[in-house]
Amino acid sequence: MQQHRAIVHMDLDTFFVSCERLTDSRLEGKPILIGGTSDRGVVASCSYEARQFGIHSAMPMKLAMRRCPEAIVISGNSETYSKYSRMITDIIKDASPVYEKSSIDEFYIDLSGMDKFFGCLQYAKELRERIIRESGLPISFGLSENKTVSKIATGEAKPNNAINVDYGNERNFLAPLSIRKIPSVGLKTYQTFCGLGVKKIQTLQEMPVELLEQVFGKIGRVIWKKAHGIDNSPVIQYNEKKSMSAEHTFEQDSIDIHQMRSLLCAMGEKLTFQLRNSNKVSACVTVKIRYSDFQTKTLQRKIHYTAADHEIIPLIVALFDQLYQRRVRIRLVGVRLSHLVQGGQQISLFTDDSKYSNLYQAMDKIRNRYGTDSVMYARSK
Repeated sequence: MQQHRAIVHMDLDTFFVSCERLTDSRLEGKPILIGGTSDRGVVASCSYEARQFGIHSAMPMKLAMRRCPEAIVISGNSETYSKYSRMITDIIKDASPVYEKSSIDEFYIDLSGMDKFFGCLQYAKELRERIIRESGLPISFGLSENKTVSKIATGEAKPNNAINVDYGNERNFLAPLSIRKIPSVGLKTYQTFCGLGVKKIQTLQEMPVELLEQVFGKIGRVIWKKAHGIDNSPVIQYNEKKSMSAEHTFEQDSIDIHQMRSLLCAMGEKLTFQLRNSNKVSACVTVKIRYSDFQTKTLQRKIHYTAADHEIIPLIVALFDQLYQRRVRIRLVGVRLSHLVQGGQQISLFTDDSKYSNLYQAMDKIRNRYGTDSVMYARSK
């Protein structure tokens, strides 16, 4: 008999808001907006009370405040959110055979085969209760045969609840839902579907896959499969030690501090570009120097999850200035970004000004077309 998979998707409910409410109970039941507070700031997260006014993440803060003038605006505490994210990660790591951390507040867990020892649904419920008990944070989960259906089930379970979709019932569960619930369907794709008169997943299920491929290309088949509850993608074991790094060894040992800072900036710039290109964010920056006598020193600092140049590059320079103490010639300098997780479309959790996002998107577009060195900051040249 074929063994069916058991995949759990867990998502912390309004994570940033919930963290703020842990430290200030007066925020309970009130509309909360977290994000940039300047004129060009955007909403990073909002409470369910705020969502009733049509507010959502990535909305300009000025528009959100017009829709809900009584909302409480909080700039956000990235250290607190990163701390709780690591706490939840440790709990899940301790209790799960295989888990994938797909973002700061989102996890997949593969419980396949555990029915021999436990009921998978009961085990997931007990894990959720442990997370709530030990962290004080609300969390929802979906359990099904694959990642897509489980993620959609989590969205339907919120707030602070759980849904189990039995094997063989995936299509029936998905049928009445909006096609916007399918992870591959963004706003533009949804608008195209609406133009075709398709709004419910059931309608999508009844369409021939060839038609979807004709309209959307290869992604059409992907959407068709997900609408039918078909997803064979594995849960990829998470490893916080995953990193990306860059190093430069000088042909002649150097004491040119200006040159070293410029090199480190250039390394940081290329690494953050790689982060954004791979849809990841980092929570730890390390700088390394090797002196002419081969003595090697490193210094690292944990930060909130980000892939933003303006947050990572100044930190690289600051770590180098703090690390370089001997005034001896240097043989090598290097940078490593670690504690990587999938970042969605979020370059930084709390970029206060949307101009940074626009700048990075424009620069990355040029680099992807003409090469990584086609556009750089002046100080990196």
